[in-house]
Amino acid sequence: MIILAATPIGNLGDASKRLIEVLENAEVIAAEDTRTTQRLLQALHVENRPRLIALHDHNEKHKAAELAALALDSDLVVLSDAGMPTVSDPGYGLVAEAVAQGVTVTAIPGPSAVLTALAISGLPTDRFSFDGFLPRKPGERRSTLRTLASEQRTMVFFESPSRLAGTLADMGAAFGEDRRIAVCRELTKFYEEVRRGTCAELVAWAEGGVKGEIVVVVEGATARDVTPEDALSQVQALVGDGMRLKEAAAEVAAQTGHSSRELYQAALAAR
Repeated sequence: MIILAATPIGNLGDASKRLIEVLENAEVIAAEDTRTTQRLLQALHVENRPRLIALHDHNEKHKAAELAALALDSDLVVLSDAGMPTVSDPGYGLVAEAVAQGVTVTAIPGPSAVLTALAISGLPTDRFSFDGFLPRKPGERRSTLRTLASEQRTMVFFESPSRLAGTLADMGAAFGEDRRIAVCRELTKFYEEVRRGTCAELVAWAEGGVKGEIVVVVEGATARDVTPEDALSQVQALVGDGMRLKEAAAEVAAQTGHSSRELYQAALAAR
């Protein structure tokens, strides 16, 4: 089988007993960075020295079939540098290939930067989305954020320290300067820090320079943040999925506070 194993995101004390047992008995490990995995084995005092195979963004497409076939006969442990493989890290292509080949896939749960940041953000946790890293190019980033302006779930992003101030400024432009945000830095590490505030407040802080690994948690839009155009798009999307127009207009109206009648008429006019 394939075993997706979550590793600590900073604090080695978060390594589970089950993770250590699997590493002590592993024969083959597919690792995002074999050097990082070697250091992890040493830090956890694992004396086992399994065969290490590099599995990263640049070779996963070519390695997936080979590794899935290998897992038909023996267990294959998959590690990313930190956290759960496949979540903004290599592994998805391998899992997809394993499923196609009928290989069993299981996971060892563990540390997650996404869930840790969400839990301590102080923002709603009942519904959320994870969008990974935003595009590097400013124009593409702004365009992506504009498409998320009406997202009502709490949103979680990864970001680099060098781009954080620019991203927060773009979020302010797309979501409004008063949208609440939590910037979580160096989670589970010695210098862990959570900064909470509005877009405007956090831009001023980030412009002073920020270091470490960053997770940004953003409050979802409220009904008043959803424009008539966004509401109409939601109605059209529901109709495209097979819902009757009248029902779609009523559902979006209930979620956004817009008039069901006006949404219905706007959708008819747009046909």
